[in-house]
Amino acid sequence: MQLIVPTDDGYLADRFGKYASGEDVHADHPKRSFPFKITEAPAGTLTFALAFIDYDAVPVSGFVWLHWLAANIPAEFTTIPDDASRSGAVPMVQGRNSNAGGMVRAQDVQVAQGYVGPQPPDKDHAYTLMVFALDTELDLAPGFWLNAMRRAMAGHVLAQAEVDLWSRA
Repeated sequence: MQLIVPTDDGYLADRFGKYASGEDVHADHPKRSFPFKITEAPAGTLTFALAFIDYDAVPVSGFVWLHWLAANIPAEFTTIPDDASRSGAVPMVQGRNSNAGGMVRAQDVQVAQGYVGPQPPDKDHAYTLMVFALDTELDLAPGFWLNAMRRAMAGHVLAQAEVDLWSRA
């Protein structure tokens, strides 16, 4: 399985991160998710799940920062358009991002759940998009956490692909 994400020399376009503006922002947070394509998913794939995380956040915050969790994307949706997190163009159940955690404690669902774009505070960061091909639909409600998704996926991952995407500080 492979992921194809349009970038500019490995960097996400500004509208998907820190330098987003206008309708791409909600409460000072970039909210337009980036487009990508999933290719070569294995036979038997029923759904996809994804995690978009920032490992470079560890020296800054002390933990990996979650930017987007989504599950139960039907297997026929291999082209994910931009703004899929908000638009409803692709059916999915979305989890909480790190803004919902104890450090930020965001109460606004639009900030705490679904995609929230990169905003590297110290230097350019590499953000990792991981997509999992699954043989089942996961029993997850909106607002799930990464640990619940990982447990639900156990024994159901047919393939996994990941790509690092940079965003500028």
